[in-house]
Amino acid sequence: MACPHASAAAAYVKSFHPTWSPAAIKSSLMTTAKPMNADLNPEAEFAYGSGLINPLKAAYPGLVYDIDEVDYINFLCGQGYTTKLLQIVTGNSRSSCRKGSDGTVADLNYPAFVLSASPSESINHIFNRTVTNVGSPVSTYKANLVAPPGIKITVSPSVLSFTSLGEKLSYAVTVQGTVGKKLVVSASLVWDDGTYQVRSPIIVYIPT
Repeated sequence: MACPHASAAAAYVKSFHPTWSPAAIKSSLMTTAKPMNADLNPEAEFAYGSGLINPLKAAYPGLVYDIDEVDYINFLCGQGYTTKLLQIVTGNSRSSCRKGSDGTVADLNYPAFVLSASPSESINHIFNRTVTNVGSPVSTYKANLVAPPGIKITVSPSVLSFTSLGEKLSYAVTVQGTVGKKLVVSASLVWDDGTYQVRSPIIVYIPT
């Protein structure tokens, strides 16, 4: 029943924002979801995603992580798609894999951060993200981080100041440390301006 519930929630959000992209709507559902307890399920976010969706909050998320066609093209090229196959997928005869269009899944402007590691590996990874202001025209968001022992997470810049709706600002998240023997380690980043709380899960996992 998860699919029809999520689909209905997405349709509800779209009724408020008919011009939003599917990525923006998905972002609104993910970043406003109620967090769930990772201690109750060893697979954590891999079992329950960002949490329990809240359509009422999702209609007014404050910030969204949007993704456009170029981002997806760069990702598919990075996955080894040929220009011919890319054109079939996009339906655009002008689509092509150009030099430098070799993005990875971590490069997508996704409202979550996922990193694989080994128990003995020292982690040092940087994620780059861009958020779009859809809340208050003039607002200042501060980064709040929750990280488990052994993991250090930093955000630069840690404050995002917007002056208009639709404005886009970028930031970087650096994840460092080790995961030990736990298969999934959960952390989170919340951008908070006092009115909106925009939460993104951060997951480091050991492939099995």
